[in-house]
Amino acid sequence: MNSYDTINNTLVKLFNEILDLEEVALITEEYQDITSNDMHIIEAIGLGEGSNMSTIAKRLNITVGSLTTSMNSLVKKAYAIRTRSDEDRRVVYIKLTDKGVKAYKHHEEFHNRMTEAAIRSLDEEQLPVLIKTLTGLSSFFQELKEKEKHT
Repeated sequence: MNSYDTINNTLVKLFNEILDLEEVALITEEYQDITSNDMHIIEAIGLGEGSNMSTIAKRLNITVGSLTTSMNSLVKKAYAIRTRSDEDRRVVYIKLTDKGVKAYKHHEEFHNRMTEAAIRSLDEEQLPVLIKTLTGLSSFFQELKEKEKHT
């Protein structure tokens, strides 16, 4: 098998494995009441003082309407809370509860372990090549996303 075929096969397998394994790794017994999609929303909310719905939706590349449906579930399950802006009551801020912060850190730990696995066998000279490769792949996905928006 040539290098091109090896890279192609590895990328396809890797994407499929990430989708399958992330679900298993994230949705443990403690987090059976949410989905991996919910975990990504929790990640997009982030730690700290919270974000408004528009900002979170933009991070996830979804509509505020789609986010609202998921957010209702996360609020009901006590992973997040909603508060209205004092200046503009139409603006809704979302903040993680202690339970949500714990889920966020659980998700973050999965990503940390994945990153460690990616760089474990590399030396300092090889890291820039991996960074360049992954940045190029990310740019490809961004270009596809932009094309999708305009079609």
